[in-house]
Amino acid sequence: MTGPSGPNGGAKRTSDGEDAQGFYGRWARLYDLLARRTPGIVALRKRAAAACELSPGDRVVEMGCGTGANLPHLRESVGPEGSVVGVDFTRPVLERARGLTADYDNVHVVRADATRAPVADCDAVLVTFVVGMLADPAGAVSDWADLVGPGGHVVLVNAASSRRWYAPAVNAALRAVTILSTPPTTRLRYDEDPLDRLDERVAAAHDRLRERSSAVADETHALGAVRLTGGRVR
Repeated sequence: MTGPSGPNGGAKRTSDGEDAQGFYGRWARLYDLLARRTPGIVALRKRAAAACELSPGDRVVEMGCGTGANLPHLRESVGPEGSVVGVDFTRPVLERARGLTADYDNVHVVRADATRAPVADCDAVLVTFVVGMLADPAGAVSDWADLVGPGGHVVLVNAASSRRWYAPAVNAALRAVTILSTPPTTRLRYDEDPLDRLDERVAAAHDRLRERSSAVADETHALGAVRLTGGRVR
């Protein structure tokens, strides 16, 4: 999926305590379409997989795999001798992910919280459009860094406010998508602006990854509204 707060599923218990599992389950088909047909999204997913710096035979875990749009790219990177684990909490999107990867015997989809890996170790963790949903995104990044260990890679891809000269128009659109893609969508007033909250969580997560890494790659995409940070954990 491509929404900034919950595009890939993520940990389905949001910090607001809403029934996000039911929300994303109802919209699974639409999110699946967005995940595969949004302009530029396929190139971005390939870039995210490449940033994991995987080799044939490696094991990679995607936290919040959603409908599985990233899984074929990860599987291509590790080859038939490697393994790919997709983690998500929502059954309807997992069903789509299982259907997408049914022909791959080394791709496994597991229903679990994206902040709690169902494996003991791996070579890389990929997390796309998830940390904006988490109450403690920096803590989650630390857990993922501990999972891969020194020399492993953690890659984060998230939407956040653009800082380019045309930012006002881009950010207005991003704010609307943020509201529509995060449960509930019926509020007219918020205690905290949804886009401000998203920016804070994304910044906390990406900053923590930089702190935990000895080598970092930072990129921006989609008119400056999507940030990719890849780190080799020290």
